[in-house]
Amino acid sequence: MKHILFSALLSATALLANAPAFADQALATSKNCMACHAVDKKLVGPAFKDVAAKYKNDKAAVDRLAAKVIAGGGGVWGAVPMPANPQVNEAEAKKLVSWVLTAK
Repeated sequence: MKHILFSALLSATALLANAPAFADQALATSKNCMACHAVDKKLVGPAFKDVAAKYKNDKAAVDRLAAKVIAGGGGVWGAVPMPANPQVNEAEAKKLVSWVLTAK
């Protein structure tokens, strides 16, 4: 009985640990981020794992990148600029960027 209870608890913990990642990817998909980005490979824009690696030691990255998500930007990852995304508010942009910065 203890083994079954332990297994159930372990499974529930694993699901909860992965829930934020799924929720944030769902937000990224709903806000059209995934049309140009992927977690692990370059599409039109950089892979999220590459963004995370570039900004891993930058304490101001969340605020700066959230502003770029909303207003757009260019010149950092190549010639194709990232268009503005007016359907994303500031809180959503910060949530998305925080998630992107955890990509591996």
